[in-house]
Amino acid sequence: MNRSRNWLSVLIVGFALLFFFYRIPSDSLKNMAEDLPKAIYDFTVKDIHGNDVSMSTYSGKVLMIVNVASKCGLTHSNYKELNILYEKYKDKGLEILAFPCNQFAGQEPGSNDDIKEVACTIFKAEFPIFDKVEVNGNNATPIYKFLKSQKGGIFGDGIKWNFTKFLVDRNGKVVERYAPTTSPLKIEKDIQNMLGVS
Repeated sequence: MNRSRNWLSVLIVGFALLFFFYRIPSDSLKNMAEDLPKAIYDFTVKDIHGNDVSMSTYSGKVLMIVNVASKCGLTHSNYKELNILYEKYKDKGLEILAFPCNQFAGQEPGSNDDIKEVACTIFKAEFPIFDKVEVNGNNATPIYKFLKSQKGGIFGDGIKWNFTKFLVDRNGKVVERYAPTTSPLKIEKDIQNMLGVS
């Protein structure tokens, strides 16, 4: 009898500990989400020159937000196709916002000046390039915490690699997330639908 009571006590304590430890992270995630602005237009980010840019500047536009890198196997094709989309749709309401990130195999190691040289001079990008950020972990920039909270990935919310793409509609709603291997031109139909053009 005593033995079964001891086992029951151990089980109850075990379940209490499990509940306690699993409850804390979900509560802290909930609090973290509550601390974030509620809309993409509430964020302020830094551009590649270190100037503050309010995301409300892009209100009413369709946004493609992408974490970029200069030395990735996907760099050449992504910049090329992003340029094609930007040239084609910038006057129709598309804005591409590029956030350099060095968290994936150290493929964006340079300073902001180095990044600008690669993006704007070598790859001829005309769309806005922002300050180098982290997209995962404790130091992830708030806008990326928000994007991930709105559209998680297939295997968890974390950004998996360079050139993950988020599509935001004209009302500021994050409507889609695309894998790094999804080429920008494969997203063109979705962009056309959001812009109301063909």
